[in-house]
Amino acid sequence: MPVAGTHFGAAAQDYRQHRAGFPASFYDRLVAFGIGNPGQRLVDLGTGTGTLACGFASRGCRVTGIDPDPRMLDAAREQSRELNLDIAFRQGCAEATELSDACAEVVVAGQCWHWFDGSRAARECMRLLTPAGRLVIAHFDWLPYPGNVVDATEQLIKQANPAWHLGEGNGFYPQWLPVLSEAGFVELESFSYDVDVAYTLDAWRGRIQASAGIASLEADARERFDRALHAYLAQRPAALLPGQALAIPHRVFAIVGRASNKP
Repeated sequence: MPVAGTHFGAAAQDYRQHRAGFPASFYDRLVAFGIGNPGQRLVDLGTGTGTLACGFASRGCRVTGIDPDPRMLDAAREQSRELNLDIAFRQGCAEATELSDACAEVVVAGQCWHWFDGSRAARECMRLLTPAGRLVIAHFDWLPYPGNVVDATEQLIKQANPAWHLGEGNGFYPQWLPVLSEAGFVELESFSYDVDVAYTLDAWRGRIQASAGIASLEADARERFDRALHAYLAQRPAALLPGQALAIPHRVFAIVGRASNKP
């Protein structure tokens, strides 16, 4: 989800084309929670280019995607049209969506909760949900193991953007649990698992252009960074084999909670 101080909208096409969406196994795991059923009304907060919105809509959910950046919403609408999916995309913020009370059985937030005012967003989710409705906060993060491509890429991001503070992550977000509990969510559960995502060298460059550390820079700084990343990748053995993909380790992490504000 774009916020003040980032240029995600300017990188919308890189975001859409190169940023890996949640794997099919993620949606499969949510079935056990009663999430993702055909006909279910679902609100996707911080929808960005609509990756989660499209994933749930393709499973028969009635989806509304919310995002503050009209450029991201344009990319989301383009993607949904290409997939022949009927999704309502609306401009708005997670803390005050302007949607009606109890309008959804499920609210989801993928790769974006850290941009929200967590307490206000959790209360807004509670307002949006029907009795016993479910909230899902999900992340799909790369993993910077010592010496791997992610680790080297993060070092280059830090050189280009010393203010960037989202690196060296482990893909776990237990800090959201107290915020949800305080807002009244109950039966809080989490799950996680690891997968590798294949990226060509050019696709990895596009993926990093759509990351917070680089999307927050001006165009000339982004270009300088891309040249540095390209030079690094060109030295790797994979670069000598046309078409060979990089295996980028990722972690899926999700928290699921039930609304308790209604009988």
